[in-house]
Amino acid sequence: MQLYGNPDLTGTERYFDKDEVIVSKTDTKGIITYANRTFGRLAGMTPQQAVGKNHNIIRHPHMPRCVFKLLWDTISQGHEIFAYVINRSLNGDHYWVLAHVTPSYNKAGEIVGYHSNRRVPNREVIDTAIIPLYSSLLEIEKSHESPKEGMMAGLNKAVEVIGGSGKEYNHFIMSLGG
Repeated sequence: MQLYGNPDLTGTERYFDKDEVIVSKTDTKGIITYANRTFGRLAGMTPQQAVGKNHNIIRHPHMPRCVFKLLWDTISQGHEIFAYVINRSLNGDHYWVLAHVTPSYNKAGEIVGYHSNRRVPNREVIDTAIIPLYSSLLEIEKSHESPKEGMMAGLNKAVEVIGGSGKEYNHFIMSLGG
């Protein structure tokens, strides 16, 4: 995945320790309501600066939109999801995570937000499986004139790849070596 050629990207990867966990919470619209110090350090802002911002402030342009569609469709239905994600720091650096996103509920059992823990991903999985998959999904997305049609075509390809594994999505992701 080429990280250069975009003036907003530095091509520099940031890392965090395997014992650290990036934590953030959002409301149902994706507005950050809590971020820990690890989130702030990697994103390039203080946790206080993150609160009130849309979580997509750290969205990297090389992250396929179809993966986020799958994520939002899953969590909004009350299910947890695991996903490999490349994020962008405010200065244009990037960092990879293995995210675990779960819905948060109120006492009435209604979804009121989402909680995400991100850990250091398996680098071999990133290099050998995720980067090639995400590159192909991005190509599919960009090959359509309509962004929505491109996202849906990418999603169909992702579903085809996962279905071909004979596993449910979360089992497929974790079987890669998360």
